[in-house]
Amino acid sequence: MPELPEVETARRGISPHVVNNRIRDVVVRQYRLRWPIPASLGDKLIGRQVSALGRRAKYLIFYFEHGCVLLHLGMSGSLRILDPSTPADNHDHVDVIFRDDTCLRFRDPRRFGSIHWTSKDPLEHRLLRHLGPEPLGDGFTAGYLYARSRRRQQSIKTFIMDSRTVVGVGNIYANEALFESGIHPQRKAGNISLTRYGRLVESIKRVLNAALTKGGTTLRDFVGGDGAPGYFKLDLDVYDRAGEPCKTCLTSITLIRQSQRSTYYCQRCQR
Repeated sequence: MPELPEVETARRGISPHVVNNRIRDVVVRQYRLRWPIPASLGDKLIGRQVSALGRRAKYLIFYFEHGCVLLHLGMSGSLRILDPSTPADNHDHVDVIFRDDTCLRFRDPRRFGSIHWTSKDPLEHRLLRHLGPEPLGDGFTAGYLYARSRRRQQSIKTFIMDSRTVVGVGNIYANEALFESGIHPQRKAGNISLTRYGRLVESIKRVLNAALTKGGTTLRDFVGGDGAPGYFKLDLDVYDRAGEPCKTCLTSITLIRQSQRSTYYCQRCQR
C-alpha cells in the first residue's frame, strides 16, 4: 500500500502540472471504487481551476474555490501525468483533462482507492477529522506519544500504526523506525519510557524523510506521478529481510505476524 512518503511523492510530482490549471473534461470509466465516485464529479469540476494541492495523512486534497476533492490511492493506486491521447487500459478509471492538454490519470487495479467531493472544510470530513498529527509536523513529539500511550496494553508497533495516534506510519516505516530506535515491536506501548519515545520519534521522522528524498518505497505497485519508481527499498534494514543477517549484529532477522501484518525485527538489537 502506498504510505505517506509515496503519497507525498505523488503530490510533489503532479502539483506543477495541475495547480492553477483549469479542467476541460472529466472521464470516469469506473465509478465503483472502495466507495462510489460521485456521479456529479464532472459537473463539479469542468471549467474549474485547481487552486492548490495538499495532503492530509494518505489523502491528497485538490482545492477549488467552491470545494475540494479528496483522493486516496488505496492499496495499488497511482496518478500519472499523460497525453490525453494515451490509450487507457482496464485499470485506468478516471482521467482529469486540463485545458493545456495535460491528463491526470488515476489507475487502481484493486479498486481500493477512493475519490470524494466536499464543499466544506476538508479537514472536517468524516474520513479526516479524527486523525492524529502528521509525523513530520511540530505536534508529533516524544511528550505527545508518551502521554497518549499511558496504560495502553497494545504493542508499540500497533500503537504507532494507528492513524488516531499518528498518521502515515505504515507497516514498512514502522518496522524500520522500531529497528533504528532499538524497540521490540511487541513491547507494550504503555511500558516505554519518555526517553525511548524520544528516540522513536526521531527515528520515525528520519526514516520518513529519508524515504521522501528517494521517492518512496517500491515493492509491487507504487510509482510516482511521473511513472518512476521509488528507491528507498534499497536502504531497508529489516523489512522484507526475514532470515537475512542484521546489518548491525549479524543475527538473522525474525518475521512474525501482528494484527495480520508482517513484522520484521532483530531479536538482539531490539528490546
